[in-house]
Amino acid sequence: MKKGFTFDDVLLVPMHSEVLPGDVELNTMLTADISLNIPILSAAMDTVTEEDMAKSIAREGGLGIIHKNLSISQQVSMIEKVKRSESGIIMDPVTLTEEQTIGDAKNLMSKYSISGLPVVKGKKLIGILTN
Repeated sequence: MKKGFTFDDVLLVPMHSEVLPGDVELNTMLTADISLNIPILSAAMDTVTEEDMAKSIAREGGLGIIHKNLSISQQVSMIEKVKRSESGIIMDPVTLTEEQTIGDAKNLMSKYSISGLPVVKGKKLIGILTN
């Protein structure tokens, strides 16, 4: 097993540096197949990492570990919301049909923590509903 460090193991002394912040690479291999843009994981504790923290850490390039004090379905729901929030292009968007109501839209937006829904007729986009 490789050695790891915690914040208590490292002391950074402020000093002058010739290295510019934009030139620094913080990419880290978490596993042989998973790389992170920053070497930061949030704690898998219910007081630390839930949906909002996981989204924030992911946006910065780290990884938020969802805690286990949830049912499996709650964990899956939270992870889906985090993954959906990071998509540049959503390949399988949550959609609304022209027959559905504003109430249906509000429920979907709340369920998936989203602020807009494509409105479709069959597979054709006919509009976008936003809050």
